[in-house]
Amino acid sequence: MSSPHPPNRRRPLRRAMASSAALLTAFTSFGLVGATAAAAAPVPAPPTAFCNPAVDTEWTEVLSSKVEPLVTDFLAVNVADGTTGQRTETLTRVDSVTTTVNNSTTISASAGFLFLKVSAKVGFDVQKTTSSTTTSTVSTTWYLNKPGYYGLYRGTKKVSGEWVQYTCARATGTTGFWVNTSPGGKGTYTTYDVPELGTVSCASPEPAGTVRGAARQRLSC
Repeated sequence: MSSPHPPNRRRPLRRAMASSAALLTAFTSFGLVGATAAAAAPVPAPPTAFCNPAVDTEWTEVLSSKVEPLVTDFLAVNVADGTTGQRTETLTRVDSVTTTVNNSTTISASAGFLFLKVSAKVGFDVQKTTSSTTTSTVSTTWYLNKPGYYGLYRGTKKVSGEWVQYTCARATGTTGFWVNTSPGGKGTYTTYDVPELGTVSCASPEPAGTVRGAARQRLSC
């Protein structure tokens, strides 16, 4: 007697499709580029879905950069008639900046590459190694030739933002997939420009958004 139902010839195809779906799910769970779930992440992906682990070890991109003037050391000086001339003063520490990557003060070689990309983005050279503005005390000689209310300062431009890093994970001998290795999908960084030393006074306005402008605001003119 023949079977009332013809044999199901689609089962091998269904099993193959199920296996492919399981493989895609496995890639997605590791955050690999090209997986459907990763497309919703608010971070850019590398230009290629596949990589060569022998050549393409990492891919780094700066997502954002905020530049703000910061006064690190300051002293207000009131120069009266008859007291102009050369004087030596030690400034008071009022703020500081330390280079950090993902809230860590240890700057690795790969983080140094990140700061190279940050420099290109903001248009000036930032600190690329472990460093801080608290490492020295500012004591210098100033020459003030007019009476007035002055601010002696040292400051810098603080640069902070977010970045993303992908690492090439090996799949076969020369083929790999990009994996997002940033904590939480995005990392953070903080660095700064070279220090600036100078003098401001109530008699002269300074441009907003500059270190000199930030120093003059401390005079409360």
